[in-house]
Amino acid sequence: MKSSGTQIQGYAAHAAGAELLPFKYDPGPLKSREVEIAITHCGICHSDLHLISNDWGISEYPFIPGHEIIGTVSAMGDEVKSFSIGQRVGLGWQANSCGECEWCLRGLENLCAAMEATCVRHHGGYANRVRANSKFVLPIPDALPSEGAAPLLCGGITVYNPLRNHGVNPSSRVGVVGIGGLGHLAIQFAKVFGAEVTAFSTNIEKEAEARSLGAHRFVHSRETKSMREVAGSLDLIISTINADQDWGIYIQALRPTGTLCFVGVPPSPIELQAFPLISGSRAVTGSPIGSPARLREMLEVAARHGVKATTENFAMSKVNEAVEKVKKNKVRYRAVLAN
Repeated sequence: MKSSGTQIQGYAAHAAGAELLPFKYDPGPLKSREVEIAITHCGICHSDLHLISNDWGISEYPFIPGHEIIGTVSAMGDEVKSFSIGQRVGLGWQANSCGECEWCLRGLENLCAAMEATCVRHHGGYANRVRANSKFVLPIPDALPSEGAAPLLCGGITVYNPLRNHGVNPSSRVGVVGIGGLGHLAIQFAKVFGAEVTAFSTNIEKEAEARSLGAHRFVHSRETKSMREVAGSLDLIISTINADQDWGIYIQALRPTGTLCFVGVPPSPIELQAFPLISGSRAVTGSPIGSPARLREMLEVAARHGVKATTENFAMSKVNEAVEKVKKNKVRYRAVLAN
């Protein structure tokens, strides 16, 4: 089925840090392997804020942000056989890959050097419609509400992927640094895997919520005594925060062979002593989003176990208000735009 050819309408950034303004573009003919999605919901991710401000130096203006997209299939290319018109689907950070490199052939399309992001040199989800390679479009399980599912497509997979890659299981002891947009999902998924979960936060008032999400232990990370008490106790620590810390203390919290994994990006270079890494065979790593196969798995796990984002909803027309609120960290915990 071919697209109607009508223009796509959304809200675009026209310069670094600028307010988003109404914007229209002609998407051109629908490609044979593309799916067009009529957007119902789109999450606001901190990555969108970085792109709007061009913090990473990769933004090209004007562009429509947004990559946590839920909607329904409105058109399909001739070679698309796996979806039906009107089916509820989702689209995350990645919209395409080369399909031919070592990583694509290994099912790790998220590591493809030629990967195309949904809203980098491509218009994203703060709009009424969007297009992507059908391989990166995902069916949404019926059990997941759209507003709670949207943030899973980037925030959820960002924390789910390292839990799976590091083999978290009921014998694991997992720490989550930061109880926010990523952290509140990491706690839920770690609990689903049966791990003992320790939540770290600078805000003591988040203890009750961390425990309600599934944390077995809460550590106020500004209290030296509390941090010392967890020394040598964790197999995996996932840092979700975009702030500087004394990372050596978290290395000390790891058991031998434990790993500190970054999914949030601290503003300053990470400084660590080598000896604790060597003496305990400890590791420091990072983790991006997951492959389409891992995304599908995550959505099924979330549906089966009731994992969903805590959201604050905004009309699409209120996008600038929502973006500003996210900038000021006043959203608990993910903002979602709705058409």
